[in-house]
Amino acid sequence: MQLAIFVKDMRKEHGLTQEDLAAKAGVGLRFVRELEQGKQTLRMDKVNQVLMLFGHEVGAKEMKNEE
Repeated sequence: MQLAIFVKDMRKEHGLTQEDLAAKAGVGLRFVRELEQGKQTLRMDKVNQVLMLFGHEVGAKEMKNEE
């Protein structure tokens, strides 16, 4: 869900509508809506297309083991 919040916040911070974001990222409006709603199964390449507009990308992150 954090990704969904990040994308929505960044979109608003840059003064973009969902339609604007979809057009600039080269993805469909439905994809942007699903991304912002936190859909759990999305194509990572398309997620990265959107994130690239804000200078970010999805990547592997080491998880801390809490013992």
